[in-house]
Amino acid sequence: MKVKVGIIGGSGYTGLELLRILHQHPSAEVHVITSRALEGKKLYEVFPNMHGISNLTYLLPDDDKLYECDIVFFATPHGVAMNNAGLFLERNIKVVDLGADFRINDSKIWSNWYNMEHTEESLLNEAVYGQPEIYRETIKEARLIANPGCYPTAVLLALKPLLEKNLIDPSNIIADCKSGASGAGRNANQATLLCEITESFKPYGVSGHRHFPEIKQELESISEYPVGLTFTPHLLPMSRGIEATIYADLVDSKADILACFENAYKNEEFVKILPEGVYPETRSVKSSNYCQISVQYVEHSNKLVIMSVIDNLGKGAAGQAIQNMNLMFGLNEQEGLLQMGLLP
Repeated sequence: MKVKVGIIGGSGYTGLELLRILHQHPSAEVHVITSRALEGKKLYEVFPNMHGISNLTYLLPDDDKLYECDIVFFATPHGVAMNNAGLFLERNIKVVDLGADFRINDSKIWSNWYNMEHTEESLLNEAVYGQPEIYRETIKEARLIANPGCYPTAVLLALKPLLEKNLIDPSNIIADCKSGASGAGRNANQATLLCEITESFKPYGVSGHRHFPEIKQELESISEYPVGLTFTPHLLPMSRGIEATIYADLVDSKADILACFENAYKNEEFVKILPEGVYPETRSVKSSNYCQISVQYVEHSNKLVIMSVIDNLGKGAAGQAIQNMNLMFGLNEQEGLLQMGLLP
């Protein structure tokens, strides 16, 4: 019997990516999709790529049909899952929140960054951070998953092996990151109009981005030392993809860094370490759940450059959420997720 899936907030790009991946998943099926704004509309009326593939109709997010599901994905803005996840958990329905409501352990820090009070501290304490390459065994037993943000995923996977082995100085890490426009969501926004972003490249959130405390929290969890982090995101004129170029100071300049990464991820299907001198491209992981990482020494210095690419909607959101679902239900972790990046 297939896992019955509900998607709350199915009108955006993340909801669409969940639908696309789950359509080819052999052990799961979408039972319900919801949207207040689109109630009563057929899925294919909103997303034309669903013509002849799905006959689902958008329901309201409080429809009782959601309680027939085995798992519910919240592809919603912050604040929604926090106030509704408990309704499903009390009915033994698992929850994966693709928003930010359960990612930050400290409710006061969360409130400072998201400008609202966190009303479910007990669930915050229960939620498991859904980075399988770090918390796989805990995820298997979880009822509630905080799906990581897109930038944090790219940065954490790039730094995990180095911090675990104490190969870099954690007090001075620079993460220079870039994202495609879909990271800003599907709602109308002047800043992401074609004429505003095409043939241009700009930083944003320089004074403080909401992914900063999430990245810092998880890096310090790996390192067990305070982390000094400079994180600057940029907007690229492309639809999807994230590239993170990270600069760190080596503690041991003679360490075999490439071997460290290869050993750390040798059993990880979705993290690929590139050979020396080969640098990752966002197009190589487009529409996939893969992360590609490359490392480069800077000659005549103790600097190391780590480059990491993911698809912000795939490994950075829906793909990773389904990877977590697979673990939660004892399925093969790779089910439905082995599509390679789309080239050209």
